[in-house]
Amino acid sequence: MKELRLMKGNEALAEAAIRAGTDAYFGYPITPQSEIIEYLMHENPYERTGMVVLQAESEVAAINMVYGAAACGKRTMTSSSSPGISLKQEGLSYIAGAELPCIVVNIVRGGPGLGTIQPSQSDYFQAVKGGGHGDYKLIVLAPATVQETVDFVKLGYELAFKYRNTVMILSDGIIGQMMEKVELFEQMPRENKDYEWATVGKKPGKDSVIVTSLYLKSEDQEKLNFRLQAKYREIEKAEVRFETIMTEDAEYLFTAFGSCARITRKAMEMARAKGIKVGLVRPISLYPFPVKIFEELAPKVKGILTVEMNAGQMVEDVRLAVNGKTKVEHYGRFGGIIPSPEEILNALEQKIIGG
Repeated sequence: MKELRLMKGNEALAEAAIRAGTDAYFGYPITPQSEIIEYLMHENPYERTGMVVLQAESEVAAINMVYGAAACGKRTMTSSSSPGISLKQEGLSYIAGAELPCIVVNIVRGGPGLGTIQPSQSDYFQAVKGGGHGDYKLIVLAPATVQETVDFVKLGYELAFKYRNTVMILSDGIIGQMMEKVELFEQMPRENKDYEWATVGKKPGKDSVIVTSLYLKSEDQEKLNFRLQAKYREIEKAEVRFETIMTEDAEYLFTAFGSCARITRKAMEMARAKGIKVGLVRPISLYPFPVKIFEELAPKVKGILTVEMNAGQMVEDVRLAVNGKTKVEHYGRFGGIIPSPEEILNALEQKIIGG
């Protein structure tokens, strides 16, 4: 049955992984996401559902274990934070080339380099533009609440297996470390489906399946890429997710994702109190990006301010979507500094209204 709890974001995500029928989790500790593997180790989900939890010797090992389990048609997950996700990029590209479903969680911290353990949103480019080598895409979901973090685990598996594609839950240290009330969904059974694309050994009436991302003939590699691109176009049509708040009469727009959207919503309320008609567009799926809502709203407003904890990354996709129909500016903080509603409102007044 459903259950109401007060939980930290990382721990709620880990509990959701158990309840979503995850077969295997492979990870490696790194702040600010270590509570995920710690919770899983403490809960011993093998006794609850048969779920395997393993701390690999490195992030590289963890993503290749995900590759192997996903190739067998299993519900498989890994998690890390920014530098650790960078180490997983080769494996993610292999998984994309082999068209395997899995969930990867990134609880983003400040960078570049080892950076800081404080929250950031500076991995946007890495997440939505592929990150590793080759032409591939991850489905990217950006939770703004602990509840969404829980919900996106269940949704993530649905999308991953529907499209045979990696789903990334792109969160940050704010959502991962904060505590909120969450409604946990009922325990789902672990599936034991025999997918035709999975390698499950030789069985009567079924040919052996070879899972690979290696195509030595250029013609075969091009066929794979055509198939991948067709799949991405299908995802772009069917899986766009976003939220709009008070956009009906808006003369200006804020746009932000994840934890920044929560702070920006307060700035919107403060602006409204001053008589400034501002709305908010919150992209929930960062890929596929909600292009059409920006195309629709851009001619109706005098400007858009994107608010991000980075140097300006999502702002590029907003500008592409707007296509010159209105002014677009960026406001951001770096290195774990969290913007305040007051400075966001000030940036709107300076960069958009008075700019």
